[in-house]
Amino acid sequence: MAHCIVPEAEQILDKEYPVLDHGFVRLVDYLGGDQRVVQSARVSYGEGTKSVRQDKGLIDYLLRNDHTSPFEQVILTFHAKMPIFVARQWVRHRTARLNEISGRYSVLSAEFYLPDGEVVSLQSTDNKQGRSVEAVGPQLRRDVLSLFEDDQRLLYQHYRRLLDKGLARELSRINLPLSLYTEWYWQIDLHNLFHFLRLRMDRHAQLEIRKYAETIFEITRKVAPFCCESFQNHHLNGIRFSSEEMEAVRRLVRGEPSGLEGKKQERFLEKLYEEDCSGD
Repeated sequence: MAHCIVPEAEQILDKEYPVLDHGFVRLVDYLGGDQRVVQSARVSYGEGTKSVRQDKGLIDYLLRNDHTSPFEQVILTFHAKMPIFVARQWVRHRTARLNEISGRYSVLSAEFYLPDGEVVSLQSTDNKQGRSVEAVGPQLRRDVLSLFEDDQRLLYQHYRRLLDKGLARELSRINLPLSLYTEWYWQIDLHNLFHFLRLRMDRHAQLEIRKYAETIFEITRKVAPFCCESFQNHHLNGIRFSSEEMEAVRRLVRGEPSGLEGKKQERFLEKLYEEDCSGD
């Protein structure tokens, strides 16, 4: 296989893409792109034996039919900075390799996430783990942001005071809040990255991690545009139905009731009309 150079990816290496108030994502390195997927799928052929149209069609076929191993040949390494609560959701994806800044070795900076007032919302009434889509009133918004800032300032002052007393860094840090920023190097192959993006770009994902996922997808499009286009078509914006739901679709096409009831009917309708739904 020839070494793959993607000019669009080369142009954005080490470029910081800002996320939230103090965060960022940047592409540190990459191995392969669309051409690497094609090469690994057509391992018995040399580069240039197919047209761009055929290469694009092959990538689409592979992704549509879940032939995942060629996508594992493409590897991306990111440097990302995010609030700790975002990192704890992010790290649930265990198919990547990462190295995070350590508060045992370094004095942590006074950088905390403060949400934009427009996204300060009450608990959702129909989503146990999410927020309402409506922002709170201006007075409550000011009160919430003031409490966040006061706590962040006080806890960091106490952290520095403990350090000044000579207390070990690994102990001094333990009361710092989840809003504190951390950063890491994160390396992942394209197949597993698409799994991460499918979950974290979903409208049910928390807003803050969704912002990071959207930025990573923007960067990944520079590395493997055909792969990303196919992923967007079949997974990100596509819908998969169970056999029971497919039978319901057939009934609706025939002008009959779906035959589903209760929660099954609700989930089915949500899939059908997802573009009209809103929420975090």
